[in-house]
Amino acid sequence: MHEHALSHLRYIREAMERASAFTSIPGWGGFAIGCTALATAIVSRNLAPRAWLIAWLAEAAVAALIAIVTMMRKARRAGVAFTSAPARRFFISYSAPLIAGAALTYILGHIGRYDVLPATWLLLYGTSFVSSGAYSIRVVPVMGVCFMILGIVACFTPLAGGNVLLAAGFGGLHLVFGLIIARSYGG
Repeated sequence: MHEHALSHLRYIREAMERASAFTSIPGWGGFAIGCTALATAIVSRNLAPRAWLIAWLAEAAVAALIAIVTMMRKARRAGVAFTSAPARRFFISYSAPLIAGAALTYILGHIGRYDVLPATWLLLYGTSFVSSGAYSIRVVPVMGVCFMILGIVACFTPLAGGNVLLAAGFGGLHLVFGLIIARSYGG
């Protein structure tokens, strides 16, 4: 009887863990990323294509650092472990499109196809939020769809227009959704 009860409790605990969401998405971190992206868009708007790529890659590194630091702070405040099942599912579904984006960035940059990078980045970044949003707060997949819409528009836009769309996405969307997450989901 005792083993049977423990088995039921284990099943209930695992079911609750599978149903829970990863909530340590940092709103203020997203806001800060939006600020740095807007600065990058302004600085890079008149650069040669290769220098433009380097500027945006530097921005990606800065944004990743901001995201990691602010996510760790929010998780620590909430007592959330990055090794929990919801966090693992979130990071796996979030990182797969970003890894694809990194590979495509290398290939496209190597052959000089800078004009398709804004569409690639916006679409795959949006995809990362749509897919990981299944394991997170409800606003995350909505943000992902907004990035994907900008990515679709970028498919039909030259590089200069793509830079504006990157500003709108990585800058504007991060500012807006960062504030929404910070106000509605605790920072």
